[in-house]
Amino acid sequence: MTIPAAPLRPSPKTRQKEVSKQYVVAVVGATGAVGEAMLSVLHERKFPMKEVIALASERSAGSEVKFGNQGIVVRDLATFDPKGVDIALFSAGGSVSREYAPKFAAAGAVVIDNSSAFRDDVDVPLVVSEVNPQALKNRPRGIIANPNCSTMQLMVALAPIHRAVGIERINIATYQSVSGTGVKAMEELGKQTASLLNFQGAEATVYPVQIAFNVIPHGGDFLDNGYTTEEWKLVTETRKILGDDRILVNATVVRVPVFYGHSEAVHLETREKITLERARELLAAQPGLELVDERAPGGYPTPVTHASGNDPVFVGRLREDVSHPRGLDMWVVSDNIRKGAALNAVQVAELVIAEQP
Repeated sequence: MTIPAAPLRPSPKTRQKEVSKQYVVAVVGATGAVGEAMLSVLHERKFPMKEVIALASERSAGSEVKFGNQGIVVRDLATFDPKGVDIALFSAGGSVSREYAPKFAAAGAVVIDNSSAFRDDVDVPLVVSEVNPQALKNRPRGIIANPNCSTMQLMVALAPIHRAVGIERINIATYQSVSGTGVKAMEELGKQTASLLNFQGAEATVYPVQIAFNVIPHGGDFLDNGYTTEEWKLVTETRKILGDDRILVNATVVRVPVFYGHSEAVHLETREKITLERARELLAAQPGLELVDERAPGGYPTPVTHASGNDPVFVGRLREDVSHPRGLDMWVVSDNIRKGAALNAVQVAELVIAEQP
């Protein structure tokens, strides 16, 4: 079964600044969905590179990945010497990051890690490029963490409101695409869909139950309090990125039969009253966000019609909560592979090189 690729819709807002220095960039996990997207985004945004290095496990070494119109031979991460690498983009899972990211940092590279390995560490900044770039100044270990994809898009939408009036509580339900689980999950959705349309059974191996034509209220591992690790990331990462441990977060994560693009139903309780008109103004002015909010059929963003293959976070269905005097509701959609992972990592890398004289 062929997995549909996210449509390639390069952002017109590519990096325009001319940079004289050229950098050696390594992409760790280059054969995965996010790794491939990192390579694509690096090329689209014309990141100033004198060399790009694709790294993966021994199993993938010797294969090729695309960088623009050329192919790059994948090297074995285990035997690679990181000396000379300026920036390393990691997207190979937490265990790989914990083992190899410190080695790259010790060799002089700035590591931007997409896994959950370092997100909660106090000496590792957790950065959304449009929200808290100032956090990059304090990175004593040479490692910067990318947030979870569902947190990423949420922060772009909520940061301007929190700055203006403060957020007391967030009640959120996410509707997350299968690409967030990986290539095997996308294959499983495709195979199950084809099988069921041919009146055959659907075998579940990646997910505990059938994902095709179904929704699964489960993401990550279950914790003692009944929440899952995917839900708990929304709690801890939101507080760290916004720099406010008082924010209360209640999350339910749901996996849906969509290939690309996470959606979120978000219900806010703000500390001060904010009007709908003011909220619209703040969101419309937020970098990296597009407001799609018409009170008409189709006047709202969806994963397929807006998010998939695109860079922005899209917000719609804005309304004041009739059940709370300081309540605000919204619908937030973004491509979890692009902005939720690859794009933000490259944007952070751009911020890093912009610091240099």
